[in-house]
Amino acid sequence: MLLWASLLVLAPVSGQIAAPKPVISLHPPWTVVFKGETVTLTCHVPHLRAAEYITWHLSYFGKDLLHKTPGNTLKVHDSGRFRCQTKDSPPSDSVRLIFSSDWLILQAPHTVFEGDTLVLRCQVKGRQKLITVKYSWNGKVISVSNQGQDLLIPQASLNNSGHYQCIGFLERDHYVYKSSTRIIKIQELFPYPKLQVTPSQPTEGSSVNLSCQTQLPLERSDTLLYFTFFRDRGVMLSDWSRSPELQITTIWREDSGSYWCTAATAIPSIQKHSLPLQVHVQGVPVSGVLLETQPQGGQALAGEPLVLVCSVAEGTGDIAFSWHREDTGEHVGRKQQRSQRAELEIPAVGGSHMGRYYCTADNGHGLARSGALNVTVTGTPGNRSGLIAAGATGGLLSILLLAVALWMYHQHQRKSGGRFLENTTRSTPTIGPGEAPHSGCPALVELQQLYGNGYLEEENLAYSEIRIIQLGQEEAASTSRTSLENKAPAQIDVVSSPGSPTYEL
Repeated sequence: MLLWASLLVLAPVSGQIAAPKPVISLHPPWTVVFKGETVTLTCHVPHLRAAEYITWHLSYFGKDLLHKTPGNTLKVHDSGRFRCQTKDSPPSDSVRLIFSSDWLILQAPHTVFEGDTLVLRCQVKGRQKLITVKYSWNGKVISVSNQGQDLLIPQASLNNSGHYQCIGFLERDHYVYKSSTRIIKIQELFPYPKLQVTPSQPTEGSSVNLSCQTQLPLERSDTLLYFTFFRDRGVMLSDWSRSPELQITTIWREDSGSYWCTAATAIPSIQKHSLPLQVHVQGVPVSGVLLETQPQGGQALAGEPLVLVCSVAEGTGDIAFSWHREDTGEHVGRKQQRSQRAELEIPAVGGSHMGRYYCTADNGHGLARSGALNVTVTGTPGNRSGLIAAGATGGLLSILLLAVALWMYHQHQRKSGGRFLENTTRSTPTIGPGEAPHSGCPALVELQQLYGNGYLEEENLAYSEIRIIQLGQEEAASTSRTSLENKAPAQIDVVSSPGSPTYEL
């Protein structure tokens, strides 16, 4: 078994990049062997140059010795502690070897990490055969075997650390042999992770980085670790990932709570959780409250919609907006939403909506108020209805006057004995110089053949002209006049009061 792995992380020393710490492996892998046997030590150094020498630190009986080898191996025959290093690297961790003269020894690997299979071997001198082997852990027998000499503990955990001993029965004389007690310590594959939150006191609406920090040992630096993150009550924030980082793009006040992370290996499955970390998300109080209207300036037309817009310059989270009348103390409306702007619409404003308005905003960190805004309404719905009624009345009066004019003209023709020429028409008169058409009045009415009663001579032609004229305020007192002459148009002037159409015949 090789208990090494290349170290991938380099540390700066005195402004330079230092070489990684070497790792020693054993062959055979046991740290206890019989006297007369040989153990080969190998110093594993990443990027070792072929011509580079390895320096070995040897500790024998309290004495420290140095020994250099052209290669990275060293054969050992005596008990002691051993370390190795290159010219530029720090010394490796020490390895202790025992060359025993006992009849029975308990052999174990130099390093065992959690998740590894712990292999223990009960060995008798001279390779004699044991008919029965017992293994004890902390004084308690945990295994009895009549078929093999090895004890395998798969997926060892830290709880498997302790004092081990083996007892063997030789086949030739059934004599009982006991090994020396060995202290075996299962090492952590990686320490419990620690969760780091950046920033430690985030504000609402900002991003947060979560980091699950742990470290693999040199001998297992190539082990694959996977990470995931949790919040209150086991809410999983991410799937399993090779990345020990997680970014929360936007965090809110309701995201405050307890956070932790988990680091795990795939095979064998080792999971470790960090301690929970309380994260308190701070809110930003509202400020800079402003009330605006659409249309702008607080001026609205009667019957048209008016929108009251309340906004804040700063403030996070859910904000409660309220609209009020300053002059009457009336509460107009309320909205709560995660936004720095809210709108309240009045579908059709009237005179009762005129007054001074203001709005408030509150996100739980204190209420803030806007300045007051004056709302005015022009063109009330009542005036508009009056205009419509006046127009309708004027139209009915026009029809009535037209009928009266036609009747009077008919009577005049009967008295004069005249008749209309059939198919005779009157063209629209032109407007003379200085005359302007009267806007807002009915159009010029043209009379064509009304009825036929024989033919008149050209000089006896009679016709009628109807003109509708809008008089000014100064002509309101004019009187009606009627003029019927032979060979001339019959004309009737009807004067109406201001605001109503006037008809001229």
